[in-house]
Amino acid sequence: MENNGDPCILVKTALGMEKIAASRIEEAAPWLRAEPNPGGFKGLVLVYGCRDAGSDAKLILESVPEADRVIEIMGVAEAEPEKIAEIAAKLASGMIRSGECFAVRTVRRGKHPFTSIDVNVIVGDRVKRETGACVNLSNPDKLVLVEIIRDKAYISVKPGSFEYKKLPPGKKPILSVLRRIRVVQMPYLGPLEACYKMGVRVGREVQNFEVGELVVSPIGKVKADELHEFLRGVLEGVESRYRIQVRSYNNRKPRRVPVYVQDLHQFVRDHREEPIIVLEPEGKPVTDVIGELEKIFSSKKTVNILAGSREGIPLGIYRFADLVLDIAPGITLSTEYAVSSALIAIITALYPYLGEDIPANGDEKGGE
Repeated sequence: MENNGDPCILVKTALGMEKIAASRIEEAAPWLRAEPNPGGFKGLVLVYGCRDAGSDAKLILESVPEADRVIEIMGVAEAEPEKIAEIAAKLASGMIRSGECFAVRTVRRGKHPFTSIDVNVIVGDRVKRETGACVNLSNPDKLVLVEIIRDKAYISVKPGSFEYKKLPPGKKPILSVLRRIRVVQMPYLGPLEACYKMGVRVGREVQNFEVGELVVSPIGKVKADELHEFLRGVLEGVESRYRIQVRSYNNRKPRRVPVYVQDLHQFVRDHREEPIIVLEPEGKPVTDVIGELEKIFSSKKTVNILAGSREGIPLGIYRFADLVLDIAPGITLSTEYAVSSALIAIITALYPYLGEDIPANGDEKGGE
Protein backbone atom coordinates (compact mmCIF):
# COMPACT_ATOMS: atom_id res chain seq x y z
CA MET A 1 0.00 0.00 0.00
CA GLU A 2 2.96 2.28 0.62
CA ASN A 3 3.80 2.31 -3.07
CA ASN A 4 0.41 2.95 -4.72
CA GLY A 5 -0.14 6.53 -3.61
CA ASP A 6 -2.40 5.78 -0.67
CA PRO A 7 -1.55 7.18 2.77
CA CYS A 8 -0.10 4.73 5.26
CA ILE A 9 -0.78 6.54 8.55
CA LEU A 10 -3.52 8.84 9.80
CA VAL A 11 -2.56 11.23 12.58
CA LYS A 12 -5.10 13.09 14.69
CA THR A 13 -4.10 16.35 16.38
CA ALA A 14 -5.60 19.15 18.42
CA LEU A 15 -7.29 21.72 16.19
CA GLY A 16 -4.73 24.19 14.91
CA MET A 17 -1.76 21.85 15.42
CA GLU A 18 -1.99 20.06 12.08
CA LYS A 19 0.80 21.96 10.26
CA ILE A 20 3.13 21.80 13.23
CA ALA A 21 2.55 18.07 13.57
CA ALA A 22 3.15 17.55 9.84
CA SER A 23 6.42 19.47 10.04
CA ARG A 24 7.56 17.51 13.09
CA ILE A 25 6.75 14.22 11.38
CA GLU A 26 8.85 15.08 8.33
CA GLU A 27 11.71 16.20 10.60
CA ALA A 28 11.62 12.96 12.57
CA ALA A 29 11.33 10.78 9.43
CA PRO A 30 12.57 12.59 6.29
CA TRP A 31 11.37 9.77 4.03
CA LEU A 32 7.77 10.52 4.97
CA ARG A 33 5.46 13.12 3.43
CA ALA A 34 2.83 14.59 5.72
CA GLU A 35 -0.33 16.32 4.45
CA PRO A 36 -2.07 18.51 7.04
CA ASN A 37 -5.81 19.19 6.83
CA PRO A 38 -6.60 16.67 4.05
CA GLY A 39 -9.75 17.63 2.21
CA GLY A 40 -9.86 20.79 4.31
CA PHE A 41 -10.68 18.87 7.49
CA LYS A 42 -9.00 20.13 10.64
CA GLY A 43 -7.29 17.97 13.22
CA LEU A 44 -5.93 15.49 10.66
CA VAL A 45 -2.62 14.69 9.00
CA LEU A 46 -2.25 12.01 6.35
CA VAL A 47 1.20 10.46 6.09
CA TYR A 48 2.63 8.95 2.89
CA GLY A 49 5.75 7.01 1.94
CA CYS A 50 6.11 4.59 4.86
CA ARG A 51 9.00 2.15 4.79
CA ASP A 52 7.17 0.10 7.40
CA ALA A 53 3.88 1.54 8.61
CA GLY A 54 4.11 -0.08 12.04
CA SER A 55 7.65 1.13 12.71
CA ASP A 56 6.95 4.58 11.29
CA ALA A 57 3.82 4.92 13.41
CA LYS A 58 5.87 4.00 16.50
CA LEU A 59 8.49 6.59 15.56
CA ILE A 60 5.82 9.30 15.27
CA LEU A 61 4.37 8.32 18.64
CA GLU A 62 7.79 8.55 20.28
CA SER A 63 8.92 11.75 18.55
CA VAL A 64 5.88 13.96 17.93
CA PRO A 65 3.91 15.02 21.02
CA GLU A 66 1.57 17.04 18.79
CA ALA A 67 0.26 13.72 17.45
CA ASP A 68 -2.66 12.79 19.70
CA ARG A 69 -3.62 9.64 17.81
CA VAL A 70 -1.50 7.69 15.35
CA ILE A 71 -3.40 5.12 13.29
CA GLU A 72 -1.65 2.75 10.94
CA ILE A 73 -3.83 2.48 7.83
CA MET A 74 -4.25 -1.20 7.00
CA GLY A 75 -6.83 -0.94 4.24
CA VAL A 76 -8.32 1.64 1.90
CA ALA A 77 -11.77 1.47 0.32
CA GLU A 78 -14.16 3.68 -1.54
CA ALA A 79 -16.50 5.46 0.85
CA GLU A 80 -19.37 3.00 0.38
CA PRO A 81 -20.52 0.87 3.33
CA GLU A 82 -20.45 -2.47 1.48
CA LYS A 83 -16.98 -1.89 0.07
CA ILE A 84 -15.73 -0.74 3.47
CA ALA A 85 -17.21 -3.87 5.04
CA GLU A 86 -15.48 -6.11 2.50
CA ILE A 87 -12.02 -4.71 3.28
CA ALA A 88 -12.68 -4.60 7.03
CA ALA A 89 -13.78 -8.26 7.07
CA LYS A 90 -10.60 -9.35 5.27
CA LEU A 91 -8.45 -7.48 7.77
CA ALA A 92 -10.41 -8.75 10.75
CA SER A 93 -10.19 -12.39 9.64
CA GLY A 94 -6.51 -12.44 10.49
CA MET A 95 -6.58 -10.15 13.51
CA ILE A 96 -9.75 -10.91 15.50
CA ARG A 97 -10.23 -14.38 17.00
CA SER A 98 -13.58 -16.08 17.43
CA GLY A 99 -13.30 -15.91 21.22
CA GLU A 100 -12.84 -12.15 21.23
CA CYS A 101 -15.27 -9.25 21.10
CA PHE A 102 -14.99 -6.19 18.90
CA ALA A 103 -16.56 -2.83 18.17
CA VAL A 104 -16.65 -0.71 15.03
CA ARG A 105 -15.89 2.98 15.39
CA THR A 106 -16.62 5.14 12.33
CA VAL A 107 -15.84 8.82 11.87
CA ARG A 108 -17.34 10.28 8.71
CA ARG A 109 -16.16 13.55 7.14
CA GLY A 110 -17.90 14.99 4.10
CA LYS A 111 -21.34 14.49 2.57
CA HIS A 112 -22.55 10.93 2.04
CA PRO A 113 -25.90 9.18 1.54
CA PHE A 114 -25.24 7.12 4.69
CA THR A 115 -24.43 7.78 8.33
CA SER A 116 -21.61 6.61 10.57
CA ILE A 117 -24.10 4.33 12.33
CA ASP A 118 -24.98 2.73 8.98
CA VAL A 119 -21.32 1.92 8.46
CA ASN A 120 -20.98 0.55 11.99
CA VAL A 121 -23.92 -1.81 11.46
CA ILE A 122 -22.89 -3.10 8.03
CA VAL A 123 -19.20 -3.48 8.90
CA GLY A 124 -20.03 -5.04 12.26
CA ASP A 125 -22.27 -7.64 10.66
CA ARG A 126 -19.64 -8.62 8.06
CA VAL A 127 -16.84 -8.82 10.61
CA LYS A 128 -18.99 -10.90 12.97
CA ARG A 129 -19.86 -13.37 10.21
CA GLU A 130 -16.25 -13.51 9.03
CA THR A 131 -14.63 -14.04 12.44
CA GLY A 132 -17.32 -15.49 14.70
CA ALA A 133 -16.38 -12.84 17.27
CA CYS A 134 -18.97 -11.14 19.45
CA VAL A 135 -19.81 -7.43 19.52
CA ASN A 136 -19.08 -5.44 22.69
CA LEU A 137 -19.46 -1.70 22.30
CA SER A 138 -18.36 -0.74 25.81
CA ASN A 139 -15.34 -2.98 26.43
CA PRO A 140 -14.13 -4.60 23.19
CA ASP A 141 -10.97 -6.66 22.83
CA LYS A 142 -10.43 -5.21 19.36
CA LEU A 143 -11.50 -2.07 17.55
CA VAL A 144 -12.27 -1.79 13.84
CA LEU A 145 -11.57 1.84 13.01
CA VAL A 146 -13.12 3.41 9.92
CA GLU A 147 -11.97 6.94 9.13
CA ILE A 148 -13.83 8.42 6.15
CA ILE A 149 -12.49 11.51 4.38
CA ARG A 150 -14.78 12.46 1.51
CA ASP A 151 -14.64 9.58 -1.03
CA LYS A 152 -12.06 7.43 0.77
CA ALA A 153 -12.31 5.21 3.84
CA TYR A 154 -9.18 4.30 5.79
CA ILE A 155 -9.49 1.15 7.86
CA SER A 156 -7.49 -0.25 10.76
CA VAL A 157 -7.80 -2.89 13.46
CA LYS A 158 -6.44 -1.96 16.88
CA PRO A 159 -6.52 -3.48 20.38
CA GLY A 160 -9.29 -2.24 22.67
CA SER A 161 -6.68 -0.47 24.81
CA PHE A 162 -6.14 1.98 21.94
CA GLU A 163 -9.30 3.75 23.04
CA TYR A 164 -8.89 5.84 26.19
CA LYS A 165 -11.86 5.55 28.54
CA LYS A 166 -12.92 7.63 31.51
CA LEU A 167 -14.18 4.56 33.34
CA PRO A 168 -12.52 1.38 32.02
CA PRO A 169 -13.01 -2.01 33.69
CA GLY A 170 -11.32 -2.06 37.09
CA LYS A 171 -11.70 1.66 37.74
CA LYS A 172 -14.25 2.12 40.50
CA PRO A 173 -16.76 5.01 40.31
CA ILE A 174 -16.96 7.23 43.39
CA LEU A 175 -20.34 8.83 42.73
CA SER A 176 -22.11 6.53 45.18
CA VAL A 177 -19.88 7.79 48.01
CA LEU A 178 -20.33 11.43 47.05
CA ARG A 179 -24.12 11.01 47.07
CA ARG A 180 -23.87 10.01 50.76
CA ILE A 181 -22.16 13.28 51.68
CA ARG A 182 -24.04 16.32 52.96
CA VAL A 183 -21.97 19.50 52.72
CA VAL A 184 -22.69 22.04 55.44
CA GLN A 185 -21.26 25.39 54.44
CA MET A 186 -21.18 28.54 56.56
CA PRO A 187 -22.15 31.44 54.27
CA TYR A 188 -19.61 33.96 53.10
CA LEU A 189 -20.88 37.31 54.45
CA GLY A 190 -19.61 40.83 53.86
CA PRO A 191 -19.63 43.08 50.78
CA LEU A 192 -22.63 42.13 48.67
CA GLU A 193 -20.75 41.58 45.43
CA ALA A 194 -18.23 39.35 47.20
CA CYS A 195 -21.05 37.36 48.82
CA TYR A 196 -22.63 36.72 45.44
CA LYS A 197 -19.40 35.76 43.67
CA MET A 198 -18.35 33.43 46.45
CA GLY A 199 -21.80 31.84 46.41
CA VAL A 200 -21.47 31.12 42.69
CA ARG A 201 -18.12 29.41 43.23
CA VAL A 202 -19.37 27.32 46.14
CA GLY A 203 -22.49 26.30 44.18
CA ARG A 204 -20.48 25.22 41.18
CA GLU A 205 -18.11 23.15 43.33
CA VAL A 206 -20.80 21.19 45.18
CA GLN A 207 -22.65 20.55 41.91
CA ASN A 208 -19.42 19.50 40.28
CA PHE A 209 -19.19 16.61 42.75
CA GLU A 210 -22.98 16.00 42.85
CA VAL A 211 -23.01 15.55 46.62
CA GLY A 212 -26.20 14.47 48.36
CA GLU A 213 -27.15 17.99 49.37
CA LEU A 214 -25.84 21.37 50.46
CA VAL A 215 -26.95 23.05 53.66
CA VAL A 216 -26.04 26.71 54.04
CA SER A 217 -25.65 27.21 57.78
CA PRO A 218 -25.26 30.68 59.29
CA ILE A 219 -24.64 31.17 63.01
CA GLY A 220 -27.36 33.08 64.82
CA LYS A 221 -28.58 36.36 63.36
CA VAL A 222 -27.03 37.54 60.07
CA LYS A 223 -27.77 40.37 57.66
CA ALA A 224 -30.52 39.36 55.28
CA ASP A 225 -29.10 41.11 52.21
CA GLU A 226 -25.68 39.46 52.62
CA LEU A 227 -27.21 36.01 53.08
CA HIS A 228 -29.54 36.64 50.15
CA GLU A 229 -26.66 37.47 47.82
CA PHE A 230 -24.69 34.42 48.92
CA LEU A 231 -27.69 32.15 48.38
CA ARG A 232 -28.47 33.75 45.03
CA GLY A 233 -24.92 33.00 43.94
CA VAL A 234 -25.06 29.41 45.26
CA LEU A 235 -28.25 28.64 43.34
CA GLU A 236 -26.88 30.20 40.18
CA GLY A 237 -23.62 28.26 40.54
CA VAL A 238 -25.44 24.98 41.01
CA GLU A 239 -27.68 25.61 38.02
CA SER A 240 -24.89 26.74 35.66
CA ARG A 241 -22.73 23.71 36.43
CA TYR A 242 -25.73 21.38 36.20
CA ARG A 243 -26.54 22.66 32.69
CA ILE A 244 -22.97 21.97 31.61
CA GLN A 245 -23.16 18.44 33.04
CA VAL A 246 -26.41 17.75 31.18
CA ARG A 247 -24.64 18.63 27.91
CA SER A 248 -21.40 16.82 28.75
CA TYR A 249 -22.51 13.49 30.21
CA ASN A 250 -23.69 10.99 27.61
CA ASN A 251 -23.64 7.89 29.82
CA ARG A 252 -25.82 9.08 32.68
CA LYS A 253 -28.11 11.88 33.78
CA PRO A 254 -26.59 14.25 36.36
CA ARG A 255 -28.43 15.12 39.54
CA ARG A 256 -29.01 18.72 40.61
CA VAL A 257 -27.81 19.22 44.19
CA PRO A 258 -30.64 20.39 46.49
CA VAL A 259 -29.86 23.43 48.67
CA TYR A 260 -31.23 24.10 52.15
CA VAL A 261 -30.72 26.66 54.92
CA GLN A 262 -30.44 25.87 58.63
CA ASP A 263 -28.72 27.43 61.64
CA LEU A 264 -25.41 25.62 62.23
CA HIS A 265 -25.95 24.77 65.88
CA GLN A 266 -29.47 23.52 65.25
CA PHE A 267 -28.17 21.45 62.36
CA VAL A 268 -25.64 19.73 64.63
CA ARG A 269 -28.39 19.02 67.18
CA ASP A 270 -30.61 17.50 64.47
CA HIS A 271 -27.88 15.28 63.00
CA ARG A 272 -26.05 13.98 66.07
CA GLU A 273 -26.89 10.41 65.03
CA GLU A 274 -24.96 10.86 61.78
CA PRO A 275 -21.18 11.13 61.31
CA ILE A 276 -19.86 14.71 61.37
CA ILE A 277 -16.51 15.76 59.91
CA VAL A 278 -15.28 19.30 60.63
CA LEU A 279 -12.80 20.94 58.25
CA GLU A 280 -10.43 23.11 60.28
CA PRO A 281 -6.63 23.61 60.62
CA GLU A 282 -6.74 22.25 64.18
CA GLY A 283 -7.53 18.80 62.82
CA LYS A 284 -5.44 15.83 61.72
CA PRO A 285 -3.98 15.38 58.23
CA VAL A 286 -5.87 13.04 55.95
CA THR A 287 -3.03 10.54 55.78
CA ASP A 288 -3.20 10.07 59.56
CA VAL A 289 -6.92 9.23 59.65
CA ILE A 290 -7.53 6.96 56.65
CA GLY A 291 -8.65 4.19 59.00
CA GLU A 292 -11.08 6.52 60.76
CA LEU A 293 -12.47 7.73 57.44
CA GLU A 294 -12.95 4.16 56.26
CA LYS A 295 -14.82 3.37 59.47
CA ILE A 296 -17.05 6.47 59.14
CA PHE A 297 -17.98 5.67 55.54
CA SER A 298 -18.40 1.93 56.12
CA SER A 299 -21.87 2.58 57.54
CA LYS A 300 -24.81 3.47 55.32
CA LYS A 301 -25.42 6.75 57.11
CA THR A 302 -25.15 10.18 55.50
CA VAL A 303 -21.80 11.79 56.32
CA ASN A 304 -21.90 15.52 57.14
CA ILE A 305 -18.90 17.65 56.20
CA LEU A 306 -18.83 21.06 57.92
CA ALA A 307 -16.87 23.91 56.36
CA GLY A 308 -16.31 27.41 57.70
CA SER A 309 -16.07 30.63 55.77
CA ARG A 310 -14.58 33.95 56.83
CA GLU A 311 -15.10 32.58 60.32
CA GLY A 312 -14.24 29.00 61.22
CA ILE A 313 -16.51 26.35 62.68
CA PRO A 314 -17.13 27.22 66.37
CA LEU A 315 -14.95 25.26 68.79
CA GLY A 316 -17.96 23.95 70.69
CA ILE A 317 -19.01 21.94 67.64
CA TYR A 318 -15.68 20.08 67.66
CA ARG A 319 -16.94 18.06 70.65
CA PHE A 320 -19.81 16.69 68.55
CA ALA A 321 -17.63 15.82 65.55
CA ASP A 322 -16.45 12.31 64.76
CA LEU A 323 -13.39 13.80 63.09
CA VAL A 324 -11.70 17.17 62.74
CA LEU A 325 -9.75 17.19 59.48
CA ASP A 326 -6.95 19.43 58.21
CA ILE A 327 -6.89 19.16 54.42
CA ALA A 328 -3.75 21.20 53.77
CA PRO A 329 -1.57 21.57 56.89
CA GLY A 330 0.04 25.00 57.05
CA ILE A 331 -2.21 26.47 54.35
CA THR A 332 -5.40 28.44 54.82
CA LEU A 333 -7.72 27.48 51.98
CA SER A 334 -10.16 30.03 50.59
CA THR A 335 -13.86 29.34 51.11
CA GLU A 336 -14.60 28.05 47.60
CA TYR A 337 -11.72 25.56 47.64
CA ALA A 338 -12.12 24.08 51.11
CA VAL A 339 -14.97 21.69 50.33
CA SER A 340 -13.72 20.61 46.90
CA SER A 341 -10.23 19.97 48.30
CA ALA A 342 -11.73 17.97 51.16
CA LEU A 343 -13.87 15.88 48.83
CA ILE A 344 -10.91 15.08 46.58
CA ALA A 345 -8.75 14.16 49.57
CA ILE A 346 -11.44 11.97 51.14
CA ILE A 347 -12.38 10.02 48.02
CA THR A 348 -8.68 9.51 47.20
CA ALA A 349 -8.10 8.07 50.68
CA LEU A 350 -11.19 5.88 50.45
CA TYR A 351 -10.71 4.66 46.88
CA PRO A 352 -9.01 1.34 47.78
CA TYR A 353 -11.99 0.43 49.97
CA LEU A 354 -14.79 1.18 47.50
CA GLY A 355 -17.15 -1.71 46.94
CA GLU A 356 -15.47 -3.76 49.66
CA ASP A 357 -15.50 -2.16 53.10
CA ILE A 358 -17.44 0.87 51.85
CA PRO A 359 -20.93 0.13 50.49
CA ALA A 360 -22.12 1.63 47.23
CA ASN A 361 -25.23 3.14 48.75
CA GLY A 362 -26.23 5.54 46.00
CA ASP A 363 -27.82 5.92 42.60
CA GLU A 364 -25.04 5.87 40.00
CA LYS A 365 -27.45 6.71 37.19
CA GLY A 366 -28.32 10.10 38.62
CA GLY A 367 -31.47 11.99 37.78
CA GLU A 368 -33.55 14.57 39.57
